[in-house]
Amino acid sequence: MTRMLIIGPPGSGKGTQAERISERLGVIAISTGDIFRANVKGETPLGIEAKKYMDAGDFVPDSVTNKMVRDRLGEDDVDNGFLLDGYPRTTAQVDYLDGILADGGQLLDVVLQLTADDEELVTRLLGRAKETGRTDDNEAVIRHRLDLYHGQTEAVVAKYAERGILTRVDGIGGIDEVTDRVMQAIKEAQSA
Repeated sequence: MTRMLIIGPPGSGKGTQAERISERLGVIAISTGDIFRANVKGETPLGIEAKKYMDAGDFVPDSVTNKMVRDRLGEDDVDNGFLLDGYPRTTAQVDYLDGILADGGQLLDVVLQLTADDEELVTRLLGRAKETGRTDDNEAVIRHRLDLYHGQTEAVVAKYAERGILTRVDGIGGIDEVTDRVMQAIKEAQSA
């Protein structure tokens, strides 16, 4: 069983790599971003609330995100493991996730951090915005999201590094090349 997180700045390839890890390890990939976007598209109360934060490039409040993650991790399809993408983003969310896992007698096995240069990420995200028409991907919002990542999420990374379960992987390069690095890093982390 594998219980893991994938963390990285916006545009670092987390979603793509999460899908590939999910397929190769046979665990469910859970993306908070996908759940938020589905709620926005469906115009649910959560989606309406989340959209105002997403469009500004801000994090959706912990109260909304935490409940959603608790509910999702309570579903049967995560019994054989999971890969969380986009959560936790703050140290308060780390503590909340610790509580969810402790309630089930579980711990995280590995936290994978994809790393990439900010300018490369801005270029990637602007390209993605043109391809997909995402309203939350313009240069000002992208840079704001990167600032939030550096200001808040890096404290999350530091917490997991202190626990000895953080593995850093260079997210720059071809998709297959990055996947090979990711899978090797996971293998090494699990055998340590």
